[in-house]
Amino acid sequence: MNAARVDTVGGVVRVDVLAPPAVCPSVKKIRPSRRSVNEEEIYQEHVLEHYEDPYHRGHCPAYTHAHEDNNPLCGDVVRVELELDDAGRVKQAWFDGKGCCISQASASMLMEQIEGKTTDELKAFSARDMLDLFQAQLTPNRQKCCLLSWRVLQSAIAAPVTPDENGGTT
Repeated sequence: MNAARVDTVGGVVRVDVLAPPAVCPSVKKIRPSRRSVNEEEIYQEHVLEHYEDPYHRGHCPAYTHAHEDNNPLCGDVVRVELELDDAGRVKQAWFDGKGCCISQASASMLMEQIEGKTTDELKAFSARDMLDLFQAQLTPNRQKCCLLSWRVLQSAIAAPVTPDENGGTT
């Protein structure tokens, strides 16, 4: 059970919980932190859902664009594979990689978000948009984990592959 602290500030009741260490392997080493109940719910429901049951994790069967990169600060790796139609719209978006809960969950969220979008819409999708999509508050170092998949996506848009590179499936 989580420890809780209840304060009344200006007539508003605020409940802070001492969050247990996250289930994510990379976050286990972090000391428990104080979060409001609402933030804890977002983290549990949104982030862990994408980490434990990711959207389109694996390889795109007929990708036309791909890129892979890492976060040199922590070693997280994300690869994004996209299948774009002739009009430049994302038919399928897949990711694969290894790393912390934040980098992998954010990649899942991003793949789900971008299917059906045009390359112009993807280029206009900013780092701030990515952090808003993730929803949970992050320290500057953890923002880099969240933004890894966004950075890889921006490079993948400009990285078409040949049929030889993707097994001849285009």
